[in-house]
Amino acid sequence: MSRERARRRAEREAEQARERAVRQRRVVRRQRRRAVVRRLTPQLRRGRSGRLARHNRGERAAIALLTGAALILIWTFVDNLALRIALIVLLLLVLPAIVVIALDRRT
Repeated sequence: MSRERARRRAEREAEQARERAVRQRRVVRRQRRRAVVRRLTPQLRRGRSGRLARHNRGERAAIALLTGAALILIWTFVDNLALRIALIVLLLLVLPAIVVIALDRRT
């Protein structure tokens, strides 16, 4: 009786060892595949960086829309081309100061 139990236990342990070996090979293969994919994919920087990084999406949209509206107003109400260009350049130069004053932050 005890020989039969010992034989079954040995069979169970052998089967578990085979399953562990198969599982270990799968894990190693998966890790190698992930390492290759990580090496081949370009590294993307997460998060925002740059001048507009400190503003949320709504603030950036408002800045863009108001700047576009100012450009359209300059282009429609000013007839002289040289004056239009001068006002547009002036607007683009003064825009960071306007953003700091309006949003009370540094760009």
